[in-house]
Amino acid sequence: MSSMPTISLREMTLDDAPAMAALEAQVSPEPWSEELFAGELDVNAAERHWLVALENGGDVVGFGGLMFVAVDGDPTEAHLMNIAVDPAHQRKGVATHLLHGLLIDARRRDTNSLTLEVRSDNVAAHVLYRRFGLVDVGTRPGYYQDGADALIMWAHGILGDAYGEHLATLVECPVDGGER
Repeated sequence: MSSMPTISLREMTLDDAPAMAALEAQVSPEPWSEELFAGELDVNAAERHWLVALENGGDVVGFGGLMFVAVDGDPTEAHLMNIAVDPAHQRKGVATHLLHGLLIDARRRDTNSLTLEVRSDNVAAHVLYRRFGLVDVGTRPGYYQDGADALIMWAHGILGDAYGEHLATLVECPVDGGER
């Protein structure tokens, strides 16, 4: 009888860049390079936050990253730059856990809004993001290099108590809390 793997989260390190690029190449038609991921660590930590999901404390099976933008003294806005999960681990709660971890950090940073662009044909991602309270606000025609449109999504009020309570309901997935 095989036991279910344990998934944990931790901050991205430079050593994760090769695994992240390899994973990205499996799931994205426009994958980020190892150099691009490594370069994210050179950006001021106040402007970026990257988490990796590890299986049994070892292999990277997912990752996600936020960019933070301060808006004229208002609470910071976050932009989900990238999130990916190894195909063998998809539909097992890994992306939910990653997005939850990123949003917990965003709230700690006084972030009140989250935005992202997602391929208009990525229905599974739309479902995930809507569970986190993001709503469709428009499209960017031809946004991706292959000509695909991007759906623009936003969640506002993520600092509020109601959003915090909603966020707490979303972590009921088969992964542990891991390190942050």
